[in-house]
Amino acid sequence: MSSKTMKFNLKIWRQAGPNASGKLVDYVVEDVIPEMSFLEMLDVLNEQLAAKGQDPVAFDSDCREGICGTCGLVIDGVAHGPLSGTTTCGIRMRHFNAGETITIEPWRASSFPIVKDLVVDRTAFDRIIQSGGYVSFNTGSAPDANAVPVGKEAAHDSMDAATCIGCGACVAACPNASAHLFTAAKVYQFARIPQGQPERDQRVLNMVTTHDKEGFGDCSNHGECEAVCPKRISIKTIAQMRRDYLVASLRS
Repeated sequence: MSSKTMKFNLKIWRQAGPNASGKLVDYVVEDVIPEMSFLEMLDVLNEQLAAKGQDPVAFDSDCREGICGTCGLVIDGVAHGPLSGTTTCGIRMRHFNAGETITIEPWRASSFPIVKDLVVDRTAFDRIIQSGGYVSFNTGSAPDANAVPVGKEAAHDSMDAATCIGCGACVAACPNASAHLFTAAKVYQFARIPQGQPERDQRVLNMVTTHDKEGFGDCSNHGECEAVCPKRISIKTIAQMRRDYLVASLRS
């Protein structure tokens, strides 16, 4: 093995399908370049498995630029791996020591059923969004960009919440498998701007109700969600969502 490459021992969760039993399987991956991303390392492993006629490891990815949210894995017990504010695809193999053992698992939550290996079904998030994560308006010509003034602080708060990419790390890290940080971010981004006010009450009621129907747990303020969020969404969004939900419930 070249001194410029690395070798790793991997323990990867393998599961043939949603109803199959799963287990951790040991692999050795060689010829890993330090600048490779974590997903590129898995690509190398899959090339080696395919060359041996073995079933490649199934995992999700799309943009590989940290903006799509599909690449989430639990790496050594931490959602998205050892670096804070980073998606799995942003992790580089230089962040690990050559020769060490790395355990790779899927998101663990009943609301994210495993499809195969490291791939989970996160369509529950889509249903939460569909229940109210939008602003309704009459069709027609677009209004001028400055037609509705938005304060600087409110605009920044809204944009910070809107950076949520729906990866599900908050659920994977929460001991209650709660999706409150995701739901709160989607509620908060509209609650802070004038365009979101007409449907504010109904939005929070619908989205929280759908969150609960999907089987996600309640928030108990552990803060693990904020710690692993690749976009550093603040748990202050959860506090605001709870306040909005209480006010909307009383009004209704």
